[in-house]
Amino acid sequence: MMRRNLLMLFLATMLAPRAFAQLKLWQQGLVAQEFIFDKAPFPESHSATIEETPKGLVAAWFGGTKERNPDVEIRVSRRVNGKWTAPVSVANGIQNDTLRYPTWNPVLYQVPNGELLLFYKIGPKPSEWKGWMISSKDAGITWSQPKALPEDIIGPVKNKPVLVGKRLISPSSTEGSGGKLHFEISDDFGKTWRKVGPINGEEFNAIQPTIFVHKDGKLQIFARSRNRAILESWSKDKGETWSPLAKSSLPNNASGFDGVTLKDGRHLLVYNHVLAPGDEPKGARTPLHIAVSKDGKNWFASMLLEDSPISQYSYPAVIQSRDGMVHVAYTWRRQKIRYAKLDPSKLKMIPIVNGKWPDLPGYTAPKAGEVTDEQ
Repeated sequence: MMRRNLLMLFLATMLAPRAFAQLKLWQQGLVAQEFIFDKAPFPESHSATIEETPKGLVAAWFGGTKERNPDVEIRVSRRVNGKWTAPVSVANGIQNDTLRYPTWNPVLYQVPNGELLLFYKIGPKPSEWKGWMISSKDAGITWSQPKALPEDIIGPVKNKPVLVGKRLISPSSTEGSGGKLHFEISDDFGKTWRKVGPINGEEFNAIQPTIFVHKDGKLQIFARSRNRAILESWSKDKGETWSPLAKSSLPNNASGFDGVTLKDGRHLLVYNHVLAPGDEPKGARTPLHIAVSKDGKNWFASMLLEDSPISQYSYPAVIQSRDGMVHVAYTWRRQKIRYAKLDPSKLKMIPIVNGKWPDLPGYTAPKAGEVTDEQ
């Protein structure tokens, strides 16, 4: 471990000046970038979520000694007066005096003119976790007692629900005997749920969808896969039925991502534009890219949030706030959660042709970093 850490430090020291100069070429529109916390009593953090409340931004993630360890809890930080508050634990996996499970994948959702909801999971591993929810009436300062979701409902598995009319559509999936996508629909902001799907058969192993809402009323999902491509599906009836899964034009390294439909109708995706070597499904979780599309099919390279051979920069969450700015929270090397604020009106729009991230004069992408075995 010490030898590996020394190697990572050497790489960072030698490559940082060059990488920073190159990174600036791809950061047009970046307004701010900072860590949500500098120090914490837990060494690892992962799987961020972010939401805007009437009192400002709130972020959550899971943190502990290591993913899957029983001490992993859901942590929350609020942005107050331009700074992030110290992380606080709001949920854990304690079952009784002798049994404790880790928590996983929090997802925040602000009910319009209502409470802030926080969905999360408890269980020894993703194939066996259960869905839970807490809520806040004061924008994340205090929280309700945990409430278990119905037995067949997991909640949004990684990415936020979307509101279509008065219908809240939660993108979800199950793991175990192959990844299966489904949707959980609520017409009363989470008081009751019904399930649609799974929508995929055995051809594709897919999990963790994110939803785009098109101007013509169609819904589109992008889903994480082990098929070396982001998978997509479409719905014409507000999520009741979905087209067969198909490969999109964008690569996937078997890592999570998130997207949002902007107020101007464009769709923005934060992801690792990475393919593993050869035919391997799982690739390095670096660099972290942003792409934009007008139609959900043709994508434009817009930004690199992180660009380093040291992995990993991953598992982003993205929203657009009322003032039009875009906010991203993501895993930084499993050690911290990083926050970025973007002005979407200033993003580059360089066509992505044949799935290849375009080159800029003076830019050379670094070699991909390590691959981890985590979710």
